[in-house]
Amino acid sequence: MPAITSREVRLASRPSGVPTAGNFTLAEVILPPLPDGQVLVRNRFMSVDPYMRGRMNDRKSYVPPFEIGKALDGGAVGEVIESRASAFKAGDVVTSRFGWREAFIAAPGELHKIERPVQPLSVYLGALGMTGMTAWAGLTMVEVKAGDVIYISGAAGAVGNVAGQLAKSRGCRVVGSAGSEEKVKQLLEKCGFDAAFNYKTGPVLEQLNRAAPDGIDVYFDNVGGESLEAALSAMRLHGRIIACGGISGYNDEKPRPGPSNFFNMTTKRLTMKGLIVGDWLERQDEFEKEAGAHYQDGKLKSLETVVSGLDRAADAFIGLFDGKNVGKMVVELSLLLG
Repeated sequence: MPAITSREVRLASRPSGVPTAGNFTLAEVILPPLPDGQVLVRNRFMSVDPYMRGRMNDRKSYVPPFEIGKALDGGAVGEVIESRASAFKAGDVVTSRFGWREAFIAAPGELHKIERPVQPLSVYLGALGMTGMTAWAGLTMVEVKAGDVIYISGAAGAVGNVAGQLAKSRGCRVVGSAGSEEKVKQLLEKCGFDAAFNYKTGPVLEQLNRAAPDGIDVYFDNVGGESLEAALSAMRLHGRIIACGGISGYNDEKPRPGPSNFFNMTTKRLTMKGLIVGDWLERQDEFEKEAGAHYQDGKLKSLETVVSGLDRAADAFIGLFDGKNVGKMVVELSLLLG
């Protein structure tokens, strides 16, 4: 196969506060001839996720920071266009961590083959991908069960909407908060939430108390800040908190003070557990079996916002912090092969 020219998005500078387009640059690369034992993949969709904001800072975290001048990475789903590895053949659908680029060469161990892919392929970045697995892992981690009342912040986001749907399938009463009336409508009508409210229209605690007047057993935290404080007040005895994310503070230059009512952790004998989906990869088959069955049965809906073109990937990422996505934000990619 002749040499392929691909494009990739690189980190041009570290953001101060909310990222801007100037923090990113688009570059062309010529891929070398495919070596023996390697696989050439064309990406069809890539993921942009809030956690990537933390990797743009130059400080130690649970994942290494992005390097200035180097391509970013993240979840992607693509198609094998040439293989010199026995485990893959042209046409195979694979997921990888080689997002933010149109094509790449990888070792077989860096790819995950989708055996019987369904359409659209973007679902493997959302409901059936790592964000869906994050939702599943959070519920599993605190043993969410039938009869629980669960409150999910950022419920119209990639993880939140799947968490709500899976919780419903387990027999829970599900309450969610989101940032617009349209998102609230989606949660109620498409995702089957029992109650949902717009956190921008009034104090979170007041609205949560109306939605769950008898309190909540579980809080799935994607936001932090006011939502976490409200949940601490609404929690029943022995409630459980899934600490998944805190998008309300990702762009802060200085850490915010903690919740003023954090002592409720003690008086209510609460449990709070941090969640990193990478700790759960050995149980990926369990997630795929449960979520896949619900998806095939139509009980798990895939909510997504699709942006077209690698040149718009940075805008799609920045849009996460303005609430421009409903469900999973993905970028559809195309690569013209000569």
